Amino acid sequence: MDTSSSRPPRTPHPVLATLMSSFAVFRDGRPLAIGIHKAIKERLPDIGENSLRMTLKAYTASTKYLKAVANGQQRFDLDGNPAGEVTAEQRQLALETIKERFRKAAERKKAEQEAEERQEKLQKLANKFNSRSN
Repeated sequence: MDTSSSRPPRTPHPVLATLMSSFAVFRDGRPLAIGIHKAIKERLPDIGENSLRMTLKAYTASTKYLKAVANGQQRFDLDGNPAGEVTAEQRQLALETIKERFRKAAERKKAEQEAEERQEKLQKLANKFNSRSN
């Protein structure tokens, strides 16, 4: 298998790293309580509002988190206590987002594979004509 195109493991954003080291709910990838940003600001006031907003937006858009929402019934606070439910509509939206993400990834992969195959055919054709002219 060609590992040259493999991505190295990503280092979490510093704010996410702080959240993950401070709260198990982030490490475990559990559905977060609605309004959890307020509790985070109370406990970690040094985190900037914009940094927190951007980090939470990226975190809650991650496939891991969306899978947790799609399969979850409960939301959790920073201490891991139940704090509301994941509604059927939220579960369905998360599931649809995941499906769409995988569909687009499959389409990209197929297009890349087709482009590689076209390139190989062109290279073979060029080699064939080059060998005739020698």
